[in-house]
Amino acid sequence: MTADRLTKATLENWMFPPADGWVYAQVKDLDLPFDWELVDGVIVVRGQTKLWHDTVRDELRFHLRQACPDEYRVNVERCVMLEDRTVVKPDVVVCDRKELDFLDVECTSVDKVKLAVEVVSPGSRSDDRFRKPAQFAQAGVPFYWRVELEAETRSLAVHEYWLPVDGHAYVPAPLHPVHRDKLVTELPFPVEIDLTAVLG
Repeated sequence: MTADRLTKATLENWMFPPADGWVYAQVKDLDLPFDWELVDGVIVVRGQTKLWHDTVRDELRFHLRQACPDEYRVNVERCVMLEDRTVVKPDVVVCDRKELDFLDVECTSVDKVKLAVEVVSPGSRSDDRFRKPAQFAQAGVPFYWRVELEAETRSLAVHEYWLPVDGHAYVPAPLHPVHRDKLVTELPFPVEIDLTAVLG
């Protein structure tokens, strides 16, 4: 093991990753004054969100928790390990709780994730529209929702994506690729959400 691999990220060196990038074990105890993700071995700052974003995130979590079967768990901003050098925090994540060590798990393995939800902010547009869906699809996450605030109508649109069997890229859900006013879907489990009420 090289010296770089043994070095822990600190407040002084986190912005200078080793040549091969940081791995989760090196950064997991890092206490920075902002929220962050690990992307390809580099610590990436997560931007500040607005009140509407956090409200939508929390409301979606609430409705998903109300609807989900016992074998699933719903969390917000749960650490998900896509690989050793890429650890992200979806706004909402639905995981399969079978064989999940509830008391000891630090970072959820991506193979347990059934649905990842991102609520798009001005500072996360490219990530939520392009980078993250590509990463989640490559990792085999079966479902992805991208939630957008449509500025002209000040209303929500939920873009629902499915991963085809043996596929490596998402396709829009065939019956309702975009939900407005009300989200109704059967996958990963049946749920119905009044989007106008979510925005309040």
